[in-house]
Amino acid sequence: MVRHFISLKYFSPSQINELIELTGKVKKNRALYRYKLKDKFVGLLFQKPSLRTKSAFYLGAQQLGAEVIYYAPDEVRMGERESIGDVAKTLSCYLDAVVLRTFSHQVLEEFVRSSSIPVVNGLSDLLHPTQVLADIFTLYELKRDIKKIKFAFIGDGNNVCHSFLYIFSILGGNIYVATPKIYQPQSKIVEECRSIANISKARIYLTNNPKEAAKDADVLYTDVWVSMGKEAEAEKRKKEFRGFTIDEELLKLAKKDSLVMHCLPAHRGEEITNSVIDSKHSIVFLQAENRLHSAKAILLFVMGGKL
Repeated sequence: MVRHFISLKYFSPSQINELIELTGKVKKNRALYRYKLKDKFVGLLFQKPSLRTKSAFYLGAQQLGAEVIYYAPDEVRMGERESIGDVAKTLSCYLDAVVLRTFSHQVLEEFVRSSSIPVVNGLSDLLHPTQVLADIFTLYELKRDIKKIKFAFIGDGNNVCHSFLYIFSILGGNIYVATPKIYQPQSKIVEECRSIANISKARIYLTNNPKEAAKDADVLYTDVWVSMGKEAEAEKRKKEFRGFTIDEELLKLAKKDSLVMHCLPAHRGEEITNSVIDSKHSIVFLQAENRLHSAKAILLFVMGGKL
């Protein structure tokens, strides 16, 4: 059976914890995993440009012994020059796995239906599971057990937010999501996560008040207000998100030893201020580093068999 990494909702708590543990092992002992994917071939098919996702999976695959080929956004023009299904079937002839970064989650799903090799969701408009796995690993690395902390996601109820809702609901964490009313996370995903939370005892809170979310928080997390593909909404979004900037005022409401996280790239001065992102509370570049280690764990999972 082909193993994909599309959404965290398909993983059990034990599987997620295994991936977190594997990320730690890979980070601690790079040499031990140097040839685990020797003679394998990984394709990076990106419809959206990237710094961290490309670097993490490109270098991660190489450090595991695999060969890598990168397809730039304008190179394949999947869905225009060639059908999504035909691209998936063709790459299945050449490669052992594909990391797909796309605008539409429907494109990802259609690609998976035609692929006979593992597909990793490097980002879609609905989900960003590779980012969130690295972030949860980062919290555990810093001795922050998500079952014992208040995690506040402040900003857009976007793909990153959706993936956090899934992982917190599965692992039994405590998450506050503060968004403007018209940019709340999708209701279908919230309902799914609340159902999962009934089993895991996770606590999910939605609010339109960023101060409520920030108060006594252990972690403050944000993302850009205007993602790639949403540029036409920029002015409207900036007005709606006024008051949602993680600044000194919001930071003071959180716990004294609180952590500040951002998946990057950051629009400094919009969703987060320079004084906060560059402060002692910020762990954004540790997050960025850990994208590499979690990418390697994901590749080992989809291509290397049992964890």
